[in-house]
Amino acid sequence: MGADQGSDGVGAHRPGGPTLRRETSRLLSFSDGVFAIVITLLVLDLQPPHVGRGQLLHALVEQWPAYLAYVTSYVNVAVGWLNHRATFNRVVGSGKALQWYNLGVLFSTALLPFATSVVSRAMQQGDQADQRAGVALYGLVGALVSVSWLGLYHSLSRHHDLLDQTVPRRFFPTERARAMVGILGYALAVTVGFLVSPVVALVIFLLLPAFYNLTSSGSYELRRLRHPHR
Repeated sequence: MGADQGSDGVGAHRPGGPTLRRETSRLLSFSDGVFAIVITLLVLDLQPPHVGRGQLLHALVEQWPAYLAYVTSYVNVAVGWLNHRATFNRVVGSGKALQWYNLGVLFSTALLPFATSVVSRAMQQGDQADQRAGVALYGLVGALVSVSWLGLYHSLSRHHDLLDQTVPRRFFPTERARAMVGILGYALAVTVGFLVSPVVALVIFLLLPAFYNLTSSGSYELRRLRHPHR
C-alpha cells in the first residue's frame, strides 16, 4: 500500500517544503471542516415524531427509512473522510488542478444531506412514484460522488510527481477502479429501484459504502496503527 506520512510530513521530500506543507495543510483543514459539517447535517433529518400518548413506539418504528438513510449516508461520508486522509497522506505536492478536483469531491459530498432527506421522506410519506424519484436522486448524487473521486484519482495517477516517492505507481490506478465500482453500483441501485423495489435499492446503497469501507486504504491505515508490527 505504500508508506504514509502524517499531515506534518507532507512536502518533506520537495524543495520549498514549508510552502507545500502549508498549502496542503490548508487544503486538509478546509476539507476536514466540510466533511465535519456534512456529517453533522445528516442527523438533522432525524426528528422526534409528534404523536398522541401511547403512540410513540409505533411512530419511532415507522421512521425506519430515516434511520437507514442516516446510517447509509453517515458511513458513506465517514469512509470518504478516511479515504481523503489516506489520499493526501500520499501527496507531497499541490497545484490548481488537484485543488479543483478536491473541491469537486467536497461539492458532491455536500449534496448527501439533501439526498438523504429526500429519500427518507419519500420512503415514509410518498407513494411508489415518489419513492422511485427519491431513490433516483440519491443514486444520482452517489454516482456524482464516485465520479468526483474518479477524477481526483485519475489526476493523481497521471501526476506521480505530486506523490511521495514511496507510493507505488499502481496505487491510484487501482483506486480509480474502485471509484468505477461506485458509479456502476449506484446505477444498478437506481435501476433496481425502478424495476424491482425502492427498498432493495436502499439495501444496495448501504452495501456500497460497506464495500468501500472493507477496501478502504483509510481502514488499512487504522488497522496498521493498531497493529504496527504486523
